[in-house]
Amino acid sequence: MHIYSRAYPASSKAWLFPPDFSVEDYRKVQARLGLQRTIVVQPVTYGFDNRCTLNSVAAFGPGARAVVTVPTDVTESELDRLWQGGARGLRYHQMQGSVTEWPDVPVMAERIRGTGWHLQIQFDGLEFPEHEALLARLPCTLVIDHMGRYAHPLAVAHPAVQSLLRLAARDNVYVKLSGAYHIAHADGPDYREVAPIAQALVRQGTDRLLWGSDWPHPTETAETMPDDADLLDLLLSWAPDPPARQAILSDNPARLYGFG
Repeated sequence: MHIYSRAYPASSKAWLFPPDFSVEDYRKVQARLGLQRTIVVQPVTYGFDNRCTLNSVAAFGPGARAVVTVPTDVTESELDRLWQGGARGLRYHQMQGSVTEWPDVPVMAERIRGTGWHLQIQFDGLEFPEHEALLARLPCTLVIDHMGRYAHPLAVAHPAVQSLLRLAARDNVYVKLSGAYHIAHADGPDYREVAPIAQALVRQGTDRLLWGSDWPHPTETAETMPDDADLLDLLLSWAPDPPARQAILSDNPARLYGFG
């Protein structure tokens, strides 16, 4: 999920300027859904300025971690400071508004080799065949956002989905079962056209799948705004096996983000 506050300056490349969504706002979502932990992901709006994200993690307390965005010349001391502030992942949002470039990805992957850090990446899912070889070579843990973030629903047999499934089979790759509305758009609350991709990932194995709400859904309009309870309920159909849900909702994120 993300926190937004106009108290922090936007990146010069920013195009999305949501109203404020605070820690207290998200606590209400947690209470409603019964969520105890959260991962605050650096919004592309703030570029390399991670203060909003890190201050939010501090406000949430021990049940929160962060995914931040850094330049390739970030110092080891700054990475250590970010780690101490709860950061565990480095975000590469390779879409509109990005302050990172594709050549940055292998550079930072090499820098965090053998550490507890991971890379989190999001890009136009139709480009998976183009980037699969690079992603498969990364010497670190990789998290793929939003089930591939395809611009529209695709059949499981589509080359871009097959590319995702091959990557997801690698023992250093996690995939988030999130962002169904980015793919199926106004098809909620069931997002039936996304279900085949989610179910294919579940069938392949659930020990490196994650769930996320992507709250507060700043790209959505009043007509397409999802209900967070509906998004959580999608797991009932995508992963009907209780041990699989336990892995996706609790065990896997505990391992990846270092929750005790």
